Amino acid sequence: MAVDPESVRRSLAGLVLTIVELLRQLMERQALRRVDQGGISDEQIEELGLTLMALEEQMTELREHFGLTQEDLNLDLGPLGPLLPRD
Repeated sequence: MAVDPESVRRSLAGLVLTIVELLRQLMERQALRRVDQGGISDEQIEELGLTLMALEEQMTELREHFGLTQEDLNLDLGPLGPLLPRD
């Protein structure tokens, strides 16, 4: 049985990017909670926003590099539903 190295590379990239996307979304939600609670300064809010935007841009570039869509990263967990919330 021959294994297609490109398919393996794309699958592995998809799995890694799925984990990174999950962490990115969790960080974004945590940042919004902190902002809502008023626990950070305006300067920190600005820095946080720029950092999250840069991370999202990098994720988009990586998905495009590996030929993946946002939906490709949203694993179906069967009865539990999708891994990532749908916007």
